[in-house]
Amino acid sequence: MEIGDPRPGHPGNGKGAPDRERAGVRSSGLAPVREVYAAVDLGTNNCRLLVARQNGDGFRVIDAFSRIVRLGEGLSQSGRLSEPAMARTVDALKVCAGKMRRRGVTRARCVATEACRKAENCADFIAMAEDRTGIALDIISSAEEARLAVAGCASLLDYDNRHALVFDIGGGSTELMWVGLEPGRPPRIGTWISLGVGVVTLAERWGGVEIGDGVYEAMIGEVASLLAPFEAEHRLAPIMAAGGVQMLGTSGTVTTVAGVHLDLPRYDRNRVDGAWIDFDDVSEVSRRLAAMDYHERAAHPCIGRDRADLVVAGCAILEAISRTWPVGRLRVADRGVREGVLLGLMQEDRDSAIRVLPAAAAD
Repeated sequence: MEIGDPRPGHPGNGKGAPDRERAGVRSSGLAPVREVYAAVDLGTNNCRLLVARQNGDGFRVIDAFSRIVRLGEGLSQSGRLSEPAMARTVDALKVCAGKMRRRGVTRARCVATEACRKAENCADFIAMAEDRTGIALDIISSAEEARLAVAGCASLLDYDNRHALVFDIGGGSTELMWVGLEPGRPPRIGTWISLGVGVVTLAERWGGVEIGDGVYEAMIGEVASLLAPFEAEHRLAPIMAAGGVQMLGTSGTVTTVAGVHLDLPRYDRNRVDGAWIDFDDVSEVSRRLAAMDYHERAAHPCIGRDRADLVVAGCAILEAISRTWPVGRLRVADRGVREGVLLGLMQEDRDSAIRVLPAAAAD
């Protein structure tokens, strides 16, 4: 069967109950199958793939791919995915499908987020993508996107704290999750919000190539106004002021800001993932990037041409968050939804193995 076969239980679509072999239990019920897992995260701006094998409670990445496709380009004005954007995205999904085949992927889930949630023609795009690439995309809710982001970043949460504010600045939306931390238990999302603004939508509204005087502050103000009702309802700021709260950010924005702050000659995930950055440094880097012209941003080794017109909008969202909740410093995660998808697939297989083994042992 090809990747993305829509039949229930096939690894390409993540739907249906897996059979015994797919669940990671051989027919004897005595030994685990060495599954090869894959996760595709198709967002408003990026198409990302991870291929991995389970390693203890985590996994070891054996292949990866990331490409900026701008699927949601112009969506905020037209309400539709454009033909060029869909073509770019299908090309990227073909690369993902090829890597999955070459790596012998046995279990996969391919998710799509805000652009596909909003677009009037998303059903046509999903059908076209499956027909041309074999990848069946699962459009997930903003609630599931938030849950997967937290799961993917969980290993970077510090349980010396009682709470964490985890956020994911995407292309078309921004998710913020208030997370409870209790030793010996997985992180628990207490409340969350999905803002209908991300780096693509904000840049399209205010401009990302030429940023005039006052525009950067106006972008911060717009995002802050969207955060205000959430803060008024849940009163998180006084809890944060009392201490015991970690802030953790996952997105291209926070990793870019961290790379610029660290003055890296080129982006290095090993230096960025898990790094801490003070809010004063976040503000300094953000102001510096906003003051650059497009060509200066494009020439920076941690930004590049593909992000040069979006990074300032991302910085505005990040600064609005840090002003609303001035915890003082931020931990950076170069991980998120893809990792959450992989861990979820692996947990499903472990749960299936637990259910199958007793019956198999009795035979």
